[in-house]
Amino acid sequence: MAHALIDIGSNLTHPSFASDLHQVIGRAMEAGVARQVVTGTDLASSRAAADLAARHPRMLWSTAGVHPHHAAAFEPALEAHLEELLALPQVVAVGECGLDYFRDLAPRPAQRAAFLGQLEIAARTGKPVFLHQRDAHADFIAILTEHRAALSSGVAHCFTEGPAELEAYLALDLSIGITGWVCDERRGGALRAAVPRIPRQKLLLETDAPYLLPRDLKPAPKSRRNEPAYLPHIAATVASLRGESLESVAEAATQNAVRLFGLDSAQPAVTKGW
Repeated sequence: MAHALIDIGSNLTHPSFASDLHQVIGRAMEAGVARQVVTGTDLASSRAAADLAARHPRMLWSTAGVHPHHAAAFEPALEAHLEELLALPQVVAVGECGLDYFRDLAPRPAQRAAFLGQLEIAARTGKPVFLHQRDAHADFIAILTEHRAALSSGVAHCFTEGPAELEAYLALDLSIGITGWVCDERRGGALRAAVPRIPRQKLLLETDAPYLLPRDLKPAPKSRRNEPAYLPHIAATVASLRGESLESVAEAATQNAVRLFGLDSAQPAVTKGW
């Protein structure tokens, strides 16, 4: 591919990458994934992601936020720490934030309060929001609709739903992040139906590594750990579903990521032995 891909959602601070992170980033580069946005899910991981991105300029960026699973820990003092991180040039979005009623690892009122708090941070900082939603569509849309005018932009990260939900997100002018869920013929039917309907200028690609390993990788990896190096496989599936070339999808997704997150538009060279 002439256009190196950008993985807009990789959890490189996850413990599963601790022993071979350098090799993981190297494999991604060799596969054509030249840049990544590393996800923050709580204060500690947001700090770690910002530190990692600082050590790899023009290759890694990061987000800072509190995932709904950790919403019970959201408080005013934490807000101040997040805003300090968001003042750093390598921290390009607020989140991962939103609602998760599937696992309900935090009380729903706490999830809604943390979501609102982070939308207010995004409004103050002018940074886009990196959004999570699972089994909470109605509340998620209601909250986001009320506050959308104050936000610069955002992405529905790891979108797994169908055309109806897609239309609701597009009506809010959100970008749409597609993961390896689209490669799962058992669970991904609704998403596969939605992918051709995503406007070209709203399409983004991500792995959510180490989660959501594409089910149809051949040969099947020995490990169930997902890696950014598998992003071209996801891109190829998206291209097939849209009836487009891989090059066209890569070009659009790269341009969209650069625009949404304000990344350096210069494309770094993808070389072996980085």
